[in-house]
Amino acid sequence: MAVPPLPDMIQILDRSEQFGRNPGLRDHARLWLLWGPAARERVAAEAAELARPSIRPSTLRAVGRTGVDLARGVAPGLRDDAKRRMREGPLEEGTALKHLQELVKAGGSTYIKLGQFIATAQGLLPDEWVDAFGWCRDTATPLPPGLAEDRFERRFEVPVDSVFASFDPEPLGAASIGQVHAATLHDGTEVVVKIRRPGLRGQFDRDLRSMALAAAAAEKASRSARVANLTGFVELFARLVLEEVDFRFEALNQVELALAAEAAGQDYVRFPQPVPHLTAEDVFVMTRVDGVPYDKALEAYPSVVDGERLLNLAITGTLEHMVAYGLFHGDLHAGNVLINDKGDFSLIDFGIAGRIDADQRAATVKFLFGFGQNNTKLQLEGLQAFGAVPEGADLDELAADIEARLNAADPTILSREGELTVDKLGMALGSIIRVLAGNGFTLPRELVLFFKNLLYLNGFAATLAPNTNLFDQILPTFTFFVSKYPDELAQIMQDVQQ
Repeated sequence: MAVPPLPDMIQILDRSEQFGRNPGLRDHARLWLLWGPAARERVAAEAAELARPSIRPSTLRAVGRTGVDLARGVAPGLRDDAKRRMREGPLEEGTALKHLQELVKAGGSTYIKLGQFIATAQGLLPDEWVDAFGWCRDTATPLPPGLAEDRFERRFEVPVDSVFASFDPEPLGAASIGQVHAATLHDGTEVVVKIRRPGLRGQFDRDLRSMALAAAAAEKASRSARVANLTGFVELFARLVLEEVDFRFEALNQVELALAAEAAGQDYVRFPQPVPHLTAEDVFVMTRVDGVPYDKALEAYPSVVDGERLLNLAITGTLEHMVAYGLFHGDLHAGNVLINDKGDFSLIDFGIAGRIDADQRAATVKFLFGFGQNNTKLQLEGLQAFGAVPEGADLDELAADIEARLNAADPTILSREGELTVDKLGMALGSIIRVLAGNGFTLPRELVLFFKNLLYLNGFAATLAPNTNLFDQILPTFTFFVSKYPDELAQIMQDVQQ
């Protein structure tokens, strides 16, 4: 039986009351929705090409001398390393990691972005890799004074003060891709202006080619790098970066997630709205939403923050976007999840979003059902249906390997005795990732983002509802979906239970 289709976003847009009150935004949203699929395909093809290691003369010329030096920096002088291996035996596992740290420190925005992604991949990469790049989270420096205003004026060919009644020259924040400024339109609307760092797109192309060479070199020099599947990681990273660097994708992500939230009746979450005529590839103006990062919410709004309520909404809301609409915010760390003075959510920074098709949605449900039933093999069947485990793989053997690792780390995870904590869920996901990576399997991009969000939800729970046992959230979550989407889940579950 065919799985039920995902909702059509154009049809949701046509029914939207929120977008109906803003015809200009609605019309631009329609264009973005039509533009998105082909644009994402182009980015995926380009990312695959950039991430393909090559030593052809044309590639080396494109990368330039710096790229070659950086590639050597990960596994410096493979010839020397080979001699050392012959003389001293296998190199220490920390060698490649040390060289990669040196590469990130020597590189520019692309490498800082790579370090930030590694630093937020707890459970998805070896712990020593994650810990080694924690310093990258707050590394980006602001643009020189006046450059943001200059970039805006170059893009739209009008003075800043002709568009904004006020523009704060001090950035709200700076990141590896760009920085944001507070501003006010002449009609009084408070907005945020996001400016991309100049020259970033060409730099990313060069650096990604260098990373492909570096990852291939590291995998030759280090088993740890091979287990981490660095070459596959570079392609994943390339696709994420190429979408994130084009702000039109962020505008589209904002629109789609807002439409999904409205259609689902999620009145507890606020989204910024793009300002259509001020949205371009390298400059993006959006309305401003209120709130503080969730890890500061108890201090800012102690009388309105209900941690258990927010955790329940975070779990069901995140899963509902993915399971019911096939898309989800792909980077739900504390800085992007705000709590406002009403005790509700405001989401920001939509540069990374995950999208799945109807078959992948069914595979996700199978994985979640397997987790709920404490059935490791069923979880693997879901991952196999998603494309993370090839057909013909011995699922019984993989399940036994995962369960052996979990029992060695903490037997209560499988027995489900006691509480499911942040650390325990990290162990569970990390065991799955390590077994798959150790067998040469590569997680699809959307699964990586989904697993990262599950780990982010753990951090959310630890901060706002630390006494909550996450095992206790399984039944209410399934009950919510079965009551709200009975027909769709009935069709999907027929396949799960076969």
